[in-house]
Amino acid sequence: MDFLLRLQESSFSQWVSQSGSLWGYPTILFLHTLGLGTVAGLNAGIDLRLLGFGRQLPLGSLKRFFPVMWIGFAVIAASGLALLIADATTKLAQPVFYVKMLFVALALVNMHLIKTRIFQDPLLDARPLASQARLLSISSLFFWVAATTAGRLMAYIY
Repeated sequence: MDFLLRLQESSFSQWVSQSGSLWGYPTILFLHTLGLGTVAGLNAGIDLRLLGFGRQLPLGSLKRFFPVMWIGFAVIAASGLALLIADATTKLAQPVFYVKMLFVALALVNMHLIKTRIFQDPLLDARPLASQARLLSISSLFFWVAATTAGRLMAYIY
């Protein structure tokens, strides 16, 4: 707890949470939202395509979005760490924070499974999808909605 207090009282934490600068909390929160929109949005598009929506779009063309999603996740992680440092003692005492982290971890594992088990197939667009594609896409949608909901609840549950 002492470490968390020192972290929260650091000059970086004070700048993020109390400076009033547009480059502090507002920009960091915007980057967090932008990263989440990128990762969850692209995931949702891929998931919906795996579920049969937009059949005219070749699945293989969606593989190029996986590196973009990982870049979006890097933005989420960096901005999320900055937001956490700004209020570490409060956030780390909230059970909903750990629920959010669990769903983010599950969503990332799921994203990796979709890439390795579905998109590594060289005949992806030439044959029916693997049977696990539907389950992976539904669970992906659930995990990202749950992570986002838990993240929003953090602002209201102390």
